[in-house]
Amino acid sequence: MTQRLLAVHAHPDDESSKGAATYAYYRSRGAEVLVVSCTGGERGSVLNEGLEARAHAERDMAGLRHLEMQRAQAAMGIQHVWLGYQDSGLPDEGETVPPLSFATIPLEHSAEPLVRVIRRFKPHVLVAYDENGGYPHPDHIRAHQVAVYAMRAAADASRYPDAGEPWSVLKLYYDRIFNLTRMRKIYELLTSEEHSALASEVAQILEWWADRPDLATTHVPCSEFFDVRDEALRSHASQVAPDSTFFFLPNDVQRQAWPFEDFQLVESAVETTFPEDDLFAGIPAEASR
Repeated sequence: MTQRLLAVHAHPDDESSKGAATYAYYRSRGAEVLVVSCTGGERGSVLNEGLEARAHAERDMAGLRHLEMQRAQAAMGIQHVWLGYQDSGLPDEGETVPPLSFATIPLEHSAEPLVRVIRRFKPHVLVAYDENGGYPHPDHIRAHQVAVYAMRAAADASRYPDAGEPWSVLKLYYDRIFNLTRMRKIYELLTSEEHSALASEVAQILEWWADRPDLATTHVPCSEFFDVRDEALRSHASQVAPDSTFFFLPNDVQRQAWPFEDFQLVESAVETTFPEDDLFAGIPAEASR
């Protein structure tokens, strides 16, 4: 009766900033967790000025990012597959993405490898980005489109008949980890404990996010694995510097203020009650075989 969770991400490192503690938490419970990286992240820039492997990055960014993903995978204890597409990069305004990159491949073609993954892995839960990709990077938007398209196609026996037996995912979630309610709780704690410098930084975030709705329905209690999340993030050393803003809040503060990672249930074939504290809530044991 093994529960299975599939998470679809655009680039290596996205899985570590958007759900790593949740994945490690479910692994500790015996669930199978598979992360899909749609691209190799080969058009990423070096965002860590102190990167020891800079020569490797300049010679072979794709190879380096594969090694970094292996380290992050080991930290979380998850399974991982590459969908195999080229990073589209983040074009300047008015520019187009490179030909044959992930965002340019017709959806019916780019989704087929993920249909195969879904039918082979048989996930009960799929976690993806929302329609805006979490932020408007072309690969993030495409990752959303591919995830939802492939999920529907995988359940339809008439679609991609050579890609395996049909499989229906029971619950679809969007990542809502960076949300207003979480930051308000952290701000309240910092203010009450007179952490003025940190409180000031969080206040700025609250101002930026003032009009952002909190759409989270599900709060996974995974604070025990915040350190694992950080280890996975640091594995992506070309993208995450030791002084990255990802680490500006101490984990003890986060655990006390908001010991969760948050998700929005978008579609469900099972009954559940909100708010949830489990992505598998409502899924009967007999479905987890």
